Amino acid sequence: MTAKSEQTKQLVIDTALGMFRTQGYEKTTMRGIAGAAGISLGSAYYYFESKDDLVQELYARIQLDHRAQALAAIAGEANFARRLATVLDTGITVMQPFHGFGGAFIQTAISPSSAANPFSEASAGSKQDSIELFRETLDGSSLSLPAALRADLPELLWLGYLALVYFWVGDRSEGQTKTRHLAAGAAPLIARAIGLAKLPIARKLVEDALTLMRKARA
Repeated sequence: MTAKSEQTKQLVIDTALGMFRTQGYEKTTMRGIAGAAGISLGSAYYYFESKDDLVQELYARIQLDHRAQALAAIAGEANFARRLATVLDTGITVMQPFHGFGGAFIQTAISPSSAANPFSEASAGSKQDSIELFRETLDGSSLSLPAALRADLPELLWLGYLALVYFWVGDRSEGQTKTRHLAAGAAPLIARAIGLAKLPIARKLVEDALTLMRKARA
C-alpha cells in the first residue's frame, strides 16, 4: 500500500469514528462516511467492505489506547488490587466517547462471523494486546502466585473485563458511574480470591478451572 493509499485509509477510519461518536452507529452509512471524507463511495468500499469492518478498527484502536494509558497510570504501583482497579477504570475512560453506540457495537461484535468479534481471527491481535495488558498488570505487582495460575490468569482477567464492558454498554447512569463503582469494588475482591487460590484447599478447584479453560480455548 502506497503512502497516499495509507493516508486515505486512515482518513476513512478517522471520519467513520468521528461520525460514530457524533451521530451514532445506525445513522452512519458508508455513503455518508465517503462524503464526509471527500472521497468516492467506491474508494471507501475499497478499504472496508462495510461499516461493520470499521468497528474492528475501533476495537483495535481502543485496545491500543487502553494499554498505553493504563500502563502509564499504574507505573510505580505494586499493589495488585490498585493496579487492576486503575486498569479497569482506564478502560472505561477510553471507551467513554463511544458509549452512545455501545449497543450497536456489541450487536455487531457478538456475531461469530464478525471481524469485530473479540474471539475472531481478525481480532486476534487486539485480543492479545488486551491480555498482555493484564499480564503486565499482574507481573508488575507484588502478588505471589503459583506458576500455573500466573500463566493463565491474564486471559481470565480479560474475560472478566469483557463482562464489565457488557455491563458498561447497558449502564445509563451519568458518566457510567455504576460501572466505575463495580470495577473499583471488584478489583480488591478479585485480588482476595486470587490469594485464596494459593491455599491447599482451593488448589484442586483452581486446577480444574484452568483445565476447563484450556480445553475451551483449544
